Amino acid sequence: MDFISCINSSCLLRSSFYYYCYHHQNNMLQSNILKVFFFIFFLVTVSEADQGTYTVPNLGARKREILNAGGGSWDIAIAMLESEHLSTDYVYGDGKSGDSANFGIFKQNFFMLRTSTSQFKKYNSASSYNEGNVLNWDLAQDIKARHESQNFYGAEIWFAGHRNGESGIHDPFTQDITDYKNGVNWIHSQLTSNEKYLTDDTRFWIDVVPI
Repeated sequence: MDFISCINSSCLLRSSFYYYCYHHQNNMLQSNILKVFFFIFFLVTVSEADQGTYTVPNLGARKREILNAGGGSWDIAIAMLESEHLSTDYVYGDGKSGDSANFGIFKQNFFMLRTSTSQFKKYNSASSYNEGNVLNWDLAQDIKARHESQNFYGAEIWFAGHRNGESGIHDPFTQDITDYKNGVNWIHSQLTSNEKYLTDDTRFWIDVVPI
């Protein structure tokens, strides 16, 4: 093979190598872009599947009852996470007893009630939990107790204790408590995005694991 042929052969091999590298890298880049796209699509799909909105007949009237009893947008948001109708039509105590028993539209646990509210502070024992039943039918007292409890503990600790009782007070930043707060915050942001949502039949929901 003469000198010129060697040069041409070498150039051809080099060109082929560059061509292969270029297209290989280009294919890898396209593949990575597709992977990122599908990952984002997956996150958006899951996010949308875990939250939403629908209409509940007469829910607007119940919202107005809450507002007229001294409640506000946060009260509606907290209650809305707990039940479809903002009501107390769940099993007594939410199936729990003692300090863990829940009452009212917010499902306030008895530990928080007896340690932070004027109405229930006289009860020193979890065995008095049945006293919380009054909140199941007296909406104004229910709202008053929640406000007093939050004012006593502060919003951050109140959310933790409301979600997980006494253990939440001592360990307020678990992932579960954070997920719960994020859920309430999302519902509240939707309710306040348009003032009509505070009095109409729209319910916002988000998937938060019940405990």
